[in-house]
Amino acid sequence: MGQSTEEWELWTWREVARALKVSRSWIYARAESGELPSLRIGGMLRFDPLAIQRFAFESPSSGRILPLALGSSAER
Repeated sequence: MGQSTEEWELWTWREVARALKVSRSWIYARAESGELPSLRIGGMLRFDPLAIQRFAFESPSSGRILPLALGSSAER
């Protein structure tokens, strides 16, 4: 097991919240629904940083991206 701790260290909800810029309640709701990959260790919820990164960049968003309207009324 020649890996350093940084290679296998798990994140807490605070670290996930900081990385994704979301609230604690958002994290717990998505983790409980199975949408956000997580691990239960005893009563604690932990997250694999690589799985969180994949979630952020590969999973379809429940929201929608609106195109930027060029020449909007704010520019007139």
